[in-house]
Amino acid sequence: MGILVTSSCPENTYEDLGIKNWPIWDCDVSYFDWTYEDKEIPLLLLGEVTVTPDRAEPVKCCEGNLVIFPARMKCL
Repeated sequence: MGILVTSSCPENTYEDLGIKNWPIWDCDVSYFDWTYEDKEIPLLLLGEVTVTPDRAEPVKCCEGNLVIFPARMKCL
């Protein structure tokens, strides 16, 4: 399973996932390797990010995207 990007997060998803209660994480421009130990579901509030899974094409995510990263996925 790869990265799943929802281009516009539906309002009912905010309530279903409790998004309004999630902590906010931010990061300056950076490059680093990462492994998602567990499934992660972020909602991008601002900016954009390009994630490159190991042995796969880069995936660009932008403001407003709800993204699902599968467990055990490695990124370069």
